[in-house]
Amino acid sequence: MVGFLILLHFGLHLSLGLGEAAPDFLVVALLIGAREVDIGWGAGLGFFLGILDDAFSVLAFGANAFAMTLVGMGGARTRELFVGDSLLFLTSYLVVGKWMRDLLHWVAAGEGLRESFVDTMLIQAPISAAYAGLVGLVVISISGLGWETVR
Repeated sequence: MVGFLILLHFGLHLSLGLGEAAPDFLVVALLIGAREVDIGWGAGLGFFLGILDDAFSVLAFGANAFAMTLVGMGGARTRELFVGDSLLFLTSYLVVGKWMRDLLHWVAAGEGLRESFVDTMLIQAPISAAYAGLVGLVVISISGLGWETVR
């Protein structure tokens, strides 16, 4: 499923040129995959996906790798901290995970490349986080990843 989401992400963002109109399937893939592995594998998956995303970034190379590595570590850690997979938990997990990725990317991008904090983190990021969370719930429910409460 993670591989399919990666292909879908690049297919929609690059091949079809949808850009910001398409959901961030890389973060959804990372959060779904990281929940199933240990912290080292979650960090490795995040780093790999971040490098893939950074390969298409001209100005802020490394910011995606940094953000996705930390989100992958955090996503893997939630398995040990939170028992159960209720609909409320999964929704908040996906939304907060995407918002944290955006925040970490904003911090790592540098002053010359980032927009204002209010515009980016308080207006754009919550909308894209809700969008990614909704898409993630649909993916989880369709794929039958073993998270029974969503079906």
